[in-house]
Amino acid sequence: MKIIHIHKDHPTYPPSLTQYLADDAPETITAIGNPDILKNKALAVFSSIKCPGKIILKTYDLMRRLRVEGVTVISGFHSPMEQECLNILLRGNQPIIICPARSIEGMRIKKEFRQPIEAGRLLILSPFSNRENRVSSKRADRRNRFVSALADEILVPYASPGSKTEALCKELLGKGRKVLTFNSNYNKNLLALGAEIIG
Repeated sequence: MKIIHIHKDHPTYPPSLTQYLADDAPETITAIGNPDILKNKALAVFSSIKCPGKIILKTYDLMRRLRVEGVTVISGFHSPMEQECLNILLRGNQPIIICPARSIEGMRIKKEFRQPIEAGRLLILSPFSNRENRVSSKRADRRNRFVSALADEILVPYASPGSKTEALCKELLGKGRKVLTFNSNYNKNLLALGAEIIG
């Protein structure tokens, strides 16, 4: 599938990347799919690898609601919880932005992504150069900052205490970003940091 290169000086380059990442904003981003999706308001989703059962059920219900409401969702869709969110969203018609923690040059496109890409509702997006073709912990951190910079609001269903996801929430809240989570004892840490309860 065709790869689109969007340079910093191009009109379709999202201004939020420069706004939130400043000097760390990538010079070029690469895309497969419909770049017009970048004009939509988007909700980022991040979740720790292990997630309590009650939170999983709440997240599933919310994803079904977002699917019906047509909300654009952006994520790396890497952790098991994030992958399940993607599976639910792919069954709808709303736009989705997937950001792998690696270059998308030469990347094999999954079969279940092809129809949504052709329908213009799925965008695969990367800030990484073609040399950065392996997933790493460092690239995952960079990807998560990239995803959060593109989003209008950030949903964190669950962040394990002391986890990288919790550290990212703390960083985002410290910059005045809006982080949403569920009202649950499992999320005391996020609520204490200043996350807002999602309705």
